[in-house]
Amino acid sequence: MNLIEIIKHNFSESIKVKQRTLDKAQNNIALAAQLMTQSLLSGGKILACGNGGSAGEAQLFSSKMLNRFQMERPGLPAIALSTDTSTLTSIANDYNYDQIFSRQIAALGQPEDLLFLITTSGNSGNLVSAIDTAHERNMKIVALTGQSGGEVSARLGHEDIEIRVDADSPIRIQETHLVIIHCLGDLVDHQLLGA
Repeated sequence: MNLIEIIKHNFSESIKVKQRTLDKAQNNIALAAQLMTQSLLSGGKILACGNGGSAGEAQLFSSKMLNRFQMERPGLPAIALSTDTSTLTSIANDYNYDQIFSRQIAALGQPEDLLFLITTSGNSGNLVSAIDTAHERNMKIVALTGQSGGEVSARLGHEDIEIRVDADSPIRIQETHLVIIHCLGDLVDHQLLGA
C-alpha cells in the first residue's frame, strides 16, 4: 500500500465505524445528554475519567464544559479526575492504582453528580472501582465504551447509560468517542440554551 492508499484506508475505516455507531447508539447519546443536563440543572457536576487517550478525552470534555462549547454561556461544573498528578500519584503510591479515581469520587461525588467514564476496552480496574464508588454515592453514570464493553458494561446499573462504539480497534474507538463527546456538548448546550 502506498501512502495515499493508507490515508484513504484510515479515513474509510473511520467513517464506517462512525456510521455503525450512529445507527446503533444515537438514542443512547440523546439519553446521555439528557442525563448530563438533568444533573447540571439539579446543581450537580460531571466527574470525567479515563486512562491514556481516554484521559485526554475526559480532559477535553471538562474543558468544553468549564469554558464554552460552540455558544457563549456560563461555565458548567465538570472535573477531569485525571489531571491532578499529585493526587493520582499519592493514591497510587499509598493505596493502589485501581483506586486513583474511586477515592476522588468518594471525596467529591454527590448524588446529583454524574460520572462520565471513557474507555476503549472496558476492563481497567480503576474504572470498575470508579463505577462501584459512584453507585455507592448514588451517582448516575454515562460510559463511553468500545469492543464488548468489558467489565465496565457488566457493572453499569439500570439507570446508567452506555454508549458503545462497535469496533475492536482502539484508534477507531477513540476517534468515534471524540465525535460523541462533541455531540454531547452540543446537546447539553442545546437543552440549556435552545437553538
